[in-house]
Amino acid sequence: MYTSDKLVRFDWAIKRLLRNKADYCIVEGLLTALLGKKIFIKSLLESEGNKDTETDKFNRVDILAEDENENLYIFEIQNNRELDYFHRMAYGTSKCISEYMKQGEPYEKIRKVYSINIVYFSLGQGKDYVYKGTTKFVSLHDENDELVLSQAQKDAFHCDAPSEIFPEYYLLRIDMFDQVATTPLDEWISFLKTGDIPITATAPGLQEARERLRVDLLNDAEKNDYYRMMENLRYQRSVIETGRAEGRAEGRAEGRAEGRAEGRAEGLAEGAAQANLANAKSMKALGVDVNIISQVTGLSADAISAL
Repeated sequence: MYTSDKLVRFDWAIKRLLRNKADYCIVEGLLTALLGKKIFIKSLLESEGNKDTETDKFNRVDILAEDENENLYIFEIQNNRELDYFHRMAYGTSKCISEYMKQGEPYEKIRKVYSINIVYFSLGQGKDYVYKGTTKFVSLHDENDELVLSQAQKDAFHCDAPSEIFPEYYLLRIDMFDQVATTPLDEWISFLKTGDIPITATAPGLQEARERLRVDLLNDAEKNDYYRMMENLRYQRSVIETGRAEGRAEGRAEGRAEGRAEGRAEGLAEGAAQANLANAKSMKALGVDVNIISQVTGLSADAISAL
């Protein structure tokens, strides 16, 4: 049951509700809290990721924003595990740069791209819940020797380092956040994880979000669309977790049998492989899309079809 103070998920809101200029302050608030400087959005641009239905855009939300200095911001929100998500990040920035580079323009006109990635699964290995990635040129012979721009380049490009030209990546691993919010960014991440915004929140954009994203403000069509997305997410996660649990149980049983016959080392390896196959079989039997099974298990579509 959704109460009057229940808020819609940000990933749904950002592509359904926050496309009017009056609501830019919410997206600006997240960017300001993340980047540590005030950001003003000039416009939200259309990208190929903006589909008409939830099923067209189940795994990812792409929003492309432009600030007053013509810098570009890619928002991607991923709910389900995706092994090659880092590759997707690289592809997204590369495509953005090429699409917004006019034919015949000099290279110095390349626009700065910020890639904001909000993921609800464990991506990579690390202790923190927020990571930043930049491009630096460091000497192979002296790790303290970092290549910088010449004075002429600084004057021409209005920046101090090559890293200010290349894309910047921000990775927010929402499920890793388990702390009390003490900073504006923490308050935002807490909202992204729990869907709640306390009345005492001070982070930029959150109080506006608290008013704008109330479920009871949605019209009937929006509510139906939102409830459908929530059910899809619950079902998808339930199916995947069920498949993993059944796969682990079956794999452990087969692995123990193999291990007793052929030795512990081979048994563990075989058990892991059997667990993966059993996982795939279970998800296939439950009707999970082949592409999602492939992302979870690493098996090819042909191998899954042959099960």
